[in-house]
Parts: sequence; C-alpha cells; structure tokens
Amino acid sequence: MTVEVLSAHRCFGGTLSICRHPAAATGTPMRFSVFIPEGKGPFPAVTFLAGLTCTEENFTTKAGAYGYAAKLGLAIVAPDTSPRGEGVADDEAYDLGQGAGFYIDATEKPWAPHFCMETYVTRDLPAVVRDNFNVDASRQSITGHSMGGHGALTLALKYPNHYRSVSAFAPIVSPTRCAWGEKAFTAYLGDDRSAWGAHDASALMASGSAIGHFDDILIDQGLADQFLEGQLKPELFEEACAMHRQRLTLRRQEGYDHSYYFIQSFIGDHLAFHAERLK
Repeated sequence: MTVEVLSAHRCFGGTLSICRHPAAATGTPMRFSVFIPEGKGPFPAVTFLAGLTCTEENFTTKAGAYGYAAKLGLAIVAPDTSPRGEGVADDEAYDLGQGAGFYIDATEKPWAPHFCMETYVTRDLPAVVRDNFNVDASRQSITGHSMGGHGALTLALKYPNHYRSVSAFAPIVSPTRCAWGEKAFTAYLGDDRSAWGAHDASALMASGSAIGHFDDILIDQGLADQFLEGQLKPELFEEACAMHRQRLTLRRQEGYDHSYYFIQSFIGDHLAFHAERLK
C-alpha cells in the first residue's frame, strides 16, 4: 500500500510523519500519524485509538508520548477515528457519524460501507505502516482512550494474535450497557442486540475470549471523570476478568478527569508496559 506523507517533523531524535492513504476498508482516504524513533529498527509499534470527536491530531499533539517512545524504542501509530469526506454519512450529534466510528464495521445504511473501522485498524492500517515505515509487523500492541479504549480492548480480544499487549485510558468497557454505545450500535449494527456482544469488551471477556493470551491488561481510570458512572463503568470489565482469572491492573486515579491531561500523566507507564511485552 502506498502512502502520502503530508508533513514530517524531527521529534526526540526520531521522525513524526502525518500521512494519508487510500483505505480499501472504508473506501475513503484515511489519515494517521506515525512516530519512528532514531536507530536501526525495525521497531515494535503501539497503535493508539482516540475517542469521540477526535482525529489523528489529538493524541499526536496532546499526549506527550514521543519522548517516552524514543527512549523505549517504540514506534507509535495514531489513526483517525472514522472515515470522512464528501459522500460519507454523518450526523449532527457528536457521538454518531464522523469522529465516532466506534472501531466496528457497520452493517446498516447509511453507515455501511464506509464505516468499517474494525477492518481498517486490524488490516489496512498495519499493512500501510508495515509497507512504508521501519516497523516490525510481528511486534504490535494497542491502546486507546474512551471510545478508543473500547476499540483497543475489543480488537485485542477479538484478534489476540495481532497484539502482544493491550491497555486503555478510561475505556467504554461495555457499550451495550451505556447510552453512547446503545445509540451507536443501534445505528451501525441495527436493532438486533444479539449482534452487539461481539463489540463489547466485557461481554467478550465474560465469554472467555483470548483467555490466557495476555499476561496482564492495564487500565487507568480517573475518579473525577464526568463519564465514569454513566458511560464507562470499569467495574463491569473487572467482574468479567475475575470470572476467568484474567489478570487486570485497573488503577483508579484520584482527582483525574477524562482529558488529555490525564493521558499525559500516565502515558509513560502505558508505553513502558507495552515495551516490556514487545521485547
């Protein structure tokens, strides 16, 4: 797959590139950023999935990740959160349509065929990064925030052979049991709730998906997060992990909210967690 590098910047000795490429999964151009540290490589890569209303720029400019990544020898890939452009369906609400792809493949019109973020993240994005950058395709991990934390957990549990490790910041751990998820899943997948469980991290874990593959799962959750009780509900994933004795490090962080200030505070821990498992 070919990629257009829109801009490139020297960063902590490495290179941060802002890219665009044609994606077969979405049928649209897709944007992403990729950081490649200085050195010989090929480098293991961590993919970061952003949350509602975000683009590839939010993590790239706000997370403060690249100094840690340079020291750890990690590449970092940050894709956009949905297909975009003329002819792509959208909604006036912030939690549906462009900027709110939920990392699933939509089956309902008008969202299908463009809203296929599950296939994009697990197939198209790794292929274009592998073909154009100095990364080791056999050493991949995934993390994300909020809607992207949901994406990181569900994709890791559904495609465990793709990823050495998984972590999340304030993830939506059970979208089938919160307003954000119920709205998006009804639109993208239809009214048949039996199809929803395949995109719910707590349901996947309760079913025994990927048990034994990950030695630990790291989640940070701010206790001052305004979405904690109504939308995020980390205790549901905690209970599902306990059912199968899946080790989970769920750190409840006093005073932290849902913002990128929270992510900045703990991104170093998450990258170190992944680096240890990507050796």
